[in-house]
Amino acid sequence: MSQKLNAALLGASGYTGADLMRLGVRHPNIDFTVLTANTHAGKPVEEVFPHLGGVDLPQLQRADDINWSELDVVFCGLPHATSQQIVSEIVKSTDRPKIVDMSADFRLRDPAQYKAWYGNDHVDPQLQDIAAYGLTEHNRDAIRSKRIIACPGCYPTATLIALLPLAKASLINVEALIIDAKSGVTGAGRGLKQNTLAAEAGESLSPYAVGAHRHTAELEQEIGAVSGKEIKVNFTPHLIPMSRGELITAHLELESGKSVNDLRAVLESNYQDEPFVRVLSEGKMPSTGMVRGSNTCVINVFEDRIPGRAIVIAALDNLVKGSAGQALQNFNVAFGIEETTGLSQIPMFP
Repeated sequence: MSQKLNAALLGASGYTGADLMRLGVRHPNIDFTVLTANTHAGKPVEEVFPHLGGVDLPQLQRADDINWSELDVVFCGLPHATSQQIVSEIVKSTDRPKIVDMSADFRLRDPAQYKAWYGNDHVDPQLQDIAAYGLTEHNRDAIRSKRIIACPGCYPTATLIALLPLAKASLINVEALIIDAKSGVTGAGRGLKQNTLAAEAGESLSPYAVGAHRHTAELEQEIGAVSGKEIKVNFTPHLIPMSRGELITAHLELESGKSVNDLRAVLESNYQDEPFVRVLSEGKMPSTGMVRGSNTCVINVFEDRIPGRAIVIAALDNLVKGSAGQALQNFNVAFGIEETTGLSQIPMFP
């Protein structure tokens, strides 16, 4: 594809929005014609994000008067609950554009699960029929065919990339999963919160949403789907004092007769042709420093000293592969564009 597609970014003033603009302005098939940020409406982008100064981007505006039919794609970076309302409005008003949603509003296929985890009814549950779960490496066919693409949360992206092939191959006991996860403070959003202040987050590692993090629902939904079981996942996230990056450590019970070598073989087979997933050589430890600023996820598998157990570790950049980069990857798939377009950045070091 050679032509430019008209794109809107809703919620352009957050960290995810900033990274989507950073990546998207160099994408040969994207022309950002609309950028919304209600609290900053009327401002040039560089006033909100100085690092985007000198980039040809439209002024920030409110979302009230957008002509949706003039757009080819809408990237939605709004909070949950807000996102579903505006997506419902778009779908009811026009047959175009496609929607790449980075909120949680279309990730859970069961409306009852959405209410249980997010505390409110879905305003338009029928939209789930035209929504695809946007874990690119595992759902390309649906991403190509559906109008709404629900990008996974950052924690599920890392965890599911690491575990879905193993669960699908029946190598691990999916009813005994323990996931220890750590993310940089950008994962908490750009709003003012006491626990992300430099004086409080700096020099401090802290767990949060213990036993109740909303991303747990995605893990249980997707792993349960490939294993054919209703499961409960032990998932504990932590806030780590760095701006971006995410690392998950999965403690696994092997199925009888299976080994760490079996896990490695399945991961390597599944991802050998994937441009953004890399299974590291034996013994090499994944780290967030390997992937910072890139759309890459690195994985490795290790034998536990406890017989019959294994440890799988995955790392990604929560703002790129965990959010904006994955949104662009899904955009490429949805529009028949070479999947790596606009996403070939080498990780930053140091």
